[in-house]
Amino acid sequence: MSSPNNKINIALTNPQQTLALAQEVLRLEASEINALAQRLDNRFSDAVNLIVGCKGRVVVSGMGKSGHIGGKIASTFASTGTPAFFMHPAEASHGDLGMITTGDVVIALSNSGESDEILAIITPLKRLGAHIIAITGNDDSSLARAAEIHLSAHVSKEACPLGLAPTASTTAALALGDALALCVLNLREFTAEDFARSHPGGSLGRRLLIHVSDVMRTQLGIPKVSANAKLTDGLLEMSRKGLGLTAVVDDANKPIGIFTDGDLRRAFEQSVHLTTASMCDVMHTNPTTIHQDALAVTAVEMMEQRKINGLLVVDDEGALIGALNMHDLLLAKVV
Repeated sequence: MSSPNNKINIALTNPQQTLALAQEVLRLEASEINALAQRLDNRFSDAVNLIVGCKGRVVVSGMGKSGHIGGKIASTFASTGTPAFFMHPAEASHGDLGMITTGDVVIALSNSGESDEILAIITPLKRLGAHIIAITGNDDSSLARAAEIHLSAHVSKEACPLGLAPTASTTAALALGDALALCVLNLREFTAEDFARSHPGGSLGRRLLIHVSDVMRTQLGIPKVSANAKLTDGLLEMSRKGLGLTAVVDDANKPIGIFTDGDLRRAFEQSVHLTTASMCDVMHTNPTTIHQDALAVTAVEMMEQRKINGLLVVDDEGALIGALNMHDLLLAKVV
């Protein structure tokens, strides 16, 4: 156990030197990405078309740093509408090749193009009927020659000051994988709603998948009274339903007014007689309504713009079928 006097010596860096190196790393990686964009040719389009026409899954594989990049590429494909997963090449040689089916597209990553674990599964993959797209930094590599389509992720130098750690090369491979996935997304006309369906637990999923009908109060939970009801009846209805408002409806159950906690305060300020006033005397006419099929996030935007805390929900005929307040949207985590 070290004594309190044994302090760790931390070499203080020169902030300017640190920032200069960081900027150089970013500039170099950006430069390599720009160079990669200029080199794209019809082989990239062929790879995109192969993936779009794939009847199976996209399987991404790579060793070491290429494997980490491959996992991200597989995840991007999966979240943008293309069934995909990552397969570790070493595990593939010990049984995981059973996950591959005829017609799958395998994207194999190796900067050198000579990774033994990747090369060992190429022939078995072909026997299984899989199509192989290789992403390497070496056009003359064994993997590049064995693949059906080879995409070059060559970089002139790594961003690592020692020229050893995969940096610019992994960035280039990742960018190339992103470009593949997004071009496939575009051809498949994948939408934001489609994206949300594969992300139901995220904030985007909640914003794009939850509708007003999913969060509104319905049936006996809707606070409502008739126009000729007494103000006291309206107050009792508000108290029972706990929404801080009550709808005022006509004989066709269409909202013609709304009465809120704020309206009650204004009624006190105007010395309205609580026992004799009717709802039509104190209600706010032309209430803000929203359709049941609208997105819940639209309800949030309407309430924020109008500075109100509740909304009445109507159907295609304009009849009252629900009500909600900001608390309901908070519980649904839309806000």
